[in-house]
Amino acid sequence: MDASGKPTTRLAPSPTGALHLGNARTFLVNWLLARQRGWRIILRVEDLDGPRIKRGADVQAIEDLRWLGIDWDGQPLHQSQRLAHYRAAVERLLARGLAYPCTCSRREVDLAASAPHAEDGAAIYPGTCRGRWTSVEEAQRAAGRRPALRFAVQSEQEKGGHSCLIRRSVPLFPLEFADEFAGRHTFDAASQLGDFVIAKADGTPAYQLAVVVDDAAMGITHVVRGDDLLDSTPRQMLLYGALGLERAIPSYCHLPLVVGQDGRRLAKRHGDTRLSSYRAAGISAGRVLSLLGRWCGVEAPEPRCAADLLERFDLARVPRQPIVFTADSERFLRAG
Repeated sequence: MDASGKPTTRLAPSPTGALHLGNARTFLVNWLLARQRGWRIILRVEDLDGPRIKRGADVQAIEDLRWLGIDWDGQPLHQSQRLAHYRAAVERLLARGLAYPCTCSRREVDLAASAPHAEDGAAIYPGTCRGRWTSVEEAQRAAGRRPALRFAVQSEQEKGGHSCLIRRSVPLFPLEFADEFAGRHTFDAASQLGDFVIAKADGTPAYQLAVVVDDAAMGITHVVRGDDLLDSTPRQMLLYGALGLERAIPSYCHLPLVVGQDGRRLAKRHGDTRLSSYRAAGISAGRVLSLLGRWCGVEAPEPRCAADLLERFDLARVPRQPIVFTADSERFLRAG
């Protein structure tokens, strides 16, 4: 909760591109839940992804949300202004032996014969550098470049049977949580997650770490996001525990994504579904909200703004399967 003791959520656009219909649908569900239940809403721009950040995309995202009538409390915050907080968290994990330098390239991880793979085919880091270096400086001298930093899902002390040397507030095996929408999930940290990156080689904090540090600092009690981030939850739970923030672990609500007819997450390959493009074409916010409302299980006359959906919205009616953006969806918007 925030300083006032009020439940709090966040809208967290990433300015790596313009907001599209899929992003908007998730933000709309988050906003509707918050306004129905009396949560405070923070707008946090997650602008840490260096080269992928598009200039002006943060301003565009804010304008697009306002166009739909999605508002928030207070001024927008930017992660790029909070780097010192992430560095402090990394230092705490290093000092406790819960993080270590890694000099492996992504290709080396992918090609490692011992590397298991997650369900989506991504390689799970096999722990090559765990216990290999005595310090970040040693790793940098040996590799001739700055190392990335990984969280030790299972530390060397724990592997050797000395788990008393490191106290984790969140137990490792298994990790369980009850998601408000997606139900109960169980993850085996070592076999399904592996040691994950918390700071990139250029010093930029990774998504998993930055989100935990910010959500805890900002009193976030409820996280509503797409289910492509479902397996981020156990990683973040581990970080909460390692940083002594286990009491700050929020409630989660993961929603099915909007996908194209090929079943893949909505993207440029499915056409131009940017909110800014519909705005430029003269399509009204109400028409877009009417489509988004249907995707949220709300059948209603064309709304003027997001607030017009509040009385009719019910999380229990949100479809349980991915929403498919079709040619009919596009024709519906263009017909308005």
